[in-house]
Amino acid sequence: MALRKQPRSIARELALLSISQIKAKKDKLTEEDLDNLILAAIRTLTIEVQDNLEAASAEIKRGEERLLNSETRASDLSSSRVMIQEALSVSQTAVNRLGVAIEFPEFLQLTSKEQVRKYAIKLIATVKDHRQEIEQSIENVLVAWQLNRLAKIDRDILRIAVAEIVYLDIPERVAINESVELAKRYSDEDGFRFINGVLRRLSDRLKEQEVGVEEEEEEEKEEEEIEEVEGVEEEKEEEEVEEVEKQKNKKPLPILKQTFREDK
Repeated sequence: MALRKQPRSIARELALLSISQIKAKKDKLTEEDLDNLILAAIRTLTIEVQDNLEAASAEIKRGEERLLNSETRASDLSSSRVMIQEALSVSQTAVNRLGVAIEFPEFLQLTSKEQVRKYAIKLIATVKDHRQEIEQSIENVLVAWQLNRLAKIDRDILRIAVAEIVYLDIPERVAINESVELAKRYSDEDGFRFINGVLRRLSDRLKEQEVGVEEEEEEEKEEEEIEEVEGVEEEKEEEEVEEVEKQKNKKPLPILKQTFREDK
């Protein structure tokens, strides 16, 4: 599995690995020593690598056992094929875990870039500043689930994605795809499918809200135009009434009679 080398992709990963260990208050987060951010990520990744190596070893043993069982316990060719496929699947998972462990040194080197660390801090600060709103947005699209019941890594992936979509103006497609990639690395197959579904529903909900806002704005604009036209018409009518009243109240000029005087 090739390591993603886009700065923001690395920054998202760094934020994901660090967000639970950054204890600074939100108004002082930007002053956090960048080296502490890297250290937090190293601690998380070290544990992750150790777990991956142990899991890979266990999965390889399971794969071997299934291969042996396919020879000794399979009742027919069909069942033997199924057991071999299961063994290969387990072995592939082990290889993927080892891939993450091998990428660890390269990841650390990339996190030293200032551009990466600045965006990681921006992500963490945004999640902390708008945590309540972000979690409410996620809760609104969860189906038969509660946020606090999700795996911790899945919750953080969702928080980061929503922060990017709602507050950092990252295109929804980009944020969703990046979240799915993070889930593939740090969650399981069910996890990344679940995250993809939640974010798709969130995207649809946001689009519906945008359409609703646009319709309301259009209606308000039409109402303003109607009111403006009605106002002009009323003003015109009032002017006409005033003119009529003026004509009514206008007194006719007196008629002057010409008198002739005889000259004597």
